[in-house]
Amino acid sequence: MEFEFNWFLGQVLSSPVLMITVLLTLGVIFVNGWTDAPNSIATCIATRAMSPRAAILMSAVFNFFGVFFMSIINATVAMTIKNMVNFNGKHDQALIALCAALFAIIIWATSAWYFGIPTSESHALIAGISGAAIALQNGFSGINGAEWIKVLIGLVLSTVLGFSSGFIVAKLTAFFFRNADRRKVQGSFKNAQIFGAASMSFMHGAQDGQKFMGVMILGIFLANGSDTTGDVVLPLWMMLLCSIVMGIGTSVGGYRIIKSVGMDMVKLEKYQGFSADLAGAACLLLASSYGIPVSTTHTKTTAVMGVGATKRLSAVNFSVVKDMLLTWVLTFPGCGLIGFLLAKLFIKIF
Repeated sequence: MEFEFNWFLGQVLSSPVLMITVLLTLGVIFVNGWTDAPNSIATCIATRAMSPRAAILMSAVFNFFGVFFMSIINATVAMTIKNMVNFNGKHDQALIALCAALFAIIIWATSAWYFGIPTSESHALIAGISGAAIALQNGFSGINGAEWIKVLIGLVLSTVLGFSSGFIVAKLTAFFFRNADRRKVQGSFKNAQIFGAASMSFMHGAQDGQKFMGVMILGIFLANGSDTTGDVVLPLWMMLLCSIVMGIGTSVGGYRIIKSVGMDMVKLEKYQGFSADLAGAACLLLASSYGIPVSTTHTKTTAVMGVGATKRLSAVNFSVVKDMLLTWVLTFPGCGLIGFLLAKLFIKIF
């Protein structure tokens, strides 16, 4: 099934609840750009390979390309997010519950941003809609266990592969350039890091852009009284809309996250920033190719930790890492509980 923009606009204008759902989805995408997308460009800004303004513009462009090309090649990530919960039942209540889930994600992500902690909007999204689905179904029948297994696999992959690949790539880079004049290769690593940041932005769009489009599509089908979405062709206008909103979010409030990931956690040189970006992008490409939804935040930050560990473990600021890990651990129960409570409240009120 294809979504024409004029048809979509007519649907939104004729359904106030769908309009709120779409606005909240765009709000979550904005917050994702605000609190999550900056991870992609944190290292290249921290090492001064790029200015913040240029990096943000580049990030917005390559996020769009990531959404566009990966949606054409493999849209499984979007379909996994869409299928992992059961919103069957009264469609008006289901749409209200979905609104509650999106509102919960915004609350959780904004709170983490306030403290400068990079949280995973991917996991907040999964937790929020799962909590809302449980509230809607009054039990765990609202959860599709088979799709949740993919999420758990992605959690392990993003953490273990992120750290190990960051460590290995940094070690290999240092080995191959061990005899090089550091002053002469700085320019090359600066350009390489720009390439790495562009790759990370591309893969961030490939992962997170698809997830939010999956939620928007779910909202459209619920508004039309359908429980299942069937085969969907992700439209170009939706890809463009998601990437623009994500880019605006990055430009507005990304510096706190950039500081935490690129400056506070580990002090990086240019070759190390390149190693972290290359490792993170490779892990995201692997996960996206198999349609596994993973956290771009977890992947990038653990890659940075792995790079830092090549010096010595004490080079990693574990007070910052502790705050990140605590937020990650609390995301599923915390955001899930907020989604559950808001869904119960919204269904009762509306």
